[in-house]
Amino acid sequence: MKQMILASASPRRRELLQGLGVPFEVMSSDIEEKINTELSAPEIAKELAYQKAKDVSNKLDGDYIVIGADTIVEYNRILGKPKDADEAYQMLKLLSGKIHRVITGFAVIDCRTKKEIVDFEVTNVYFNHLSDEEINRYIETKEPMDKAGAYGIQGKASLFVSKIEGDYFNVVGLPIFKLGVVLRNHFDINLL
Repeated sequence: MKQMILASASPRRRELLQGLGVPFEVMSSDIEEKINTELSAPEIAKELAYQKAKDVSNKLDGDYIVIGADTIVEYNRILGKPKDADEAYQMLKLLSGKIHRVITGFAVIDCRTKKEIVDFEVTNVYFNHLSDEEINRYIETKEPMDKAGAYGIQGKASLFVSKIEGDYFNVVGLPIFKLGVVLRNHFDINLL
């Protein structure tokens, strides 16, 4: 099997791939994540994922498969990672009692053949109504500070989610099912 490279510093993406027992290395991208507000949310996620994968693939020479990903949360606007506790509070207040979309773009690049596939997945997430006390207690855990939309479904924020429609792993940060299909159908890599 070709050597897989995860072009992401995300510990959650690393854990998801490790959970599959897939051998891979991590090589973070150096790109500055700039959001082009003229693009749709899926296009933004795909573009950022592609930039990350391309940046890393340009540094490699050999038989590598590079996977880049970017996750964004959308409710009337794009919600990235909060800059501080106040912004985390505003994001969580906005999502409280609402349905929002989590979009993960991903890019797979074969460094030898130069084949590139870019795709995305969307999951609808239903948040319960959150009291100010719940929001503040959650922010005190520091958990929301490095996550798009100021929450991690796999952590304490699981208490906020009444249901989802779509891929749970997409909300965590990597749509495992769709990635597996792309790797199998376009790169002849089976993750089993």
